Amino acid sequence: MAAAAKMLVSDIVSGGISAVPANYVRPISDRPNLQVVHDDSTIPLIDLLPLISTFPDDRDRRRQVIRDIAHACHNYGFFQVKNHGIPETVIDNMLTVAREFFKMPEKERMKCYSEDPLKAMRLSTSFNVKTEKVSNWRDFLRLHCYPLEDYIHEWPSNPPTFREVAAEYSRRVRELAVRLLEGISESLGLEREYIVRAMGGQGQHMALNYYPPCPQPELTYGLPAHADPNAVTVLLQDQVPGLQLLKNGRWIAVHSIPNTFIVNIGDQIQVISNDRYKSALHRAVVNCSQERISIPTFYCPSPDAIIGPAPPLTDGEDHPPAYRSFKYDEYYRKFWNRGLEVETCLDKFRAIAPPPPT
Repeated sequence: MAAAAKMLVSDIVSGGISAVPANYVRPISDRPNLQVVHDDSTIPLIDLLPLISTFPDDRDRRRQVIRDIAHACHNYGFFQVKNHGIPETVIDNMLTVAREFFKMPEKERMKCYSEDPLKAMRLSTSFNVKTEKVSNWRDFLRLHCYPLEDYIHEWPSNPPTFREVAAEYSRRVRELAVRLLEGISESLGLEREYIVRAMGGQGQHMALNYYPPCPQPELTYGLPAHADPNAVTVLLQDQVPGLQLLKNGRWIAVHSIPNTFIVNIGDQIQVISNDRYKSALHRAVVNCSQERISIPTFYCPSPDAIIGPAPPLTDGEDHPPAYRSFKYDEYYRKFWNRGLEVETCLDKFRAIAPPPPT
């Protein structure tokens, strides 16, 4: 298994196959069941212009955006954003260079390969090939992005424009992530900078996900159901469907709108909000005819940041702290070691309820 795991999914597909290899086949009870996925056009689309505009504040419009964010975070954990301030050319260039990377010869791509999750730049496959029992139909390039000057020299030098394009994109997305965190903080009734401050020095990672065509998409996942361990994820994807969100016990397809981003809150926001907002379970499915590219940016606390429920959101018996305080590094290591066989890691950090009075 260890030797086979080092072969990328894209290279298995390029060799010509008519069936999914056995180590990608999910148990019958854990398959996508694609026939019962629902289309849902009600996922909120939020116009961020009042949040990012450099013009004088229009307080009424800004307050409405904050209300929209509160509604989306409380009811979905997901929303889409337009007028986000990132030029369309930056978006197109990022998708193009990602596709170019995965089209390079195997020998060139494998220069980036590693199974070590602590590496700041690595190409790998599935999720965690060292621990998982069933592999996922995905290859990915993972990059640390902040502070940019600490990591850019480790990024791939091929394609030739990769570093320039990815650096510009990561800078722009960081600005957007900070604005979103400020909006989420305000939507909870906290100070605008509360969540950003709570995250300490902050971290930013980016994954370039490549999902090749799959001969039997009903048997496997690109990524199974999971919640993100970070604070907020800003997702760019091409126009090929694949992302699905669990809402009210039903899987719904999240369709991409050109020149928008999909935003989802992660486990750290659920903790800071003291369960007012929930990180939503989502998954990636594959299809038999089209490759798919998605590029999530994970904005997260620094490893030594102490995360816990915001004190203004804990008020005695009605809203006691739902979680104990912890270092983000402790959380992320537990998430990685448990892998995606377990949907969420939050149960490990629940506060211990005091004994009832005698």
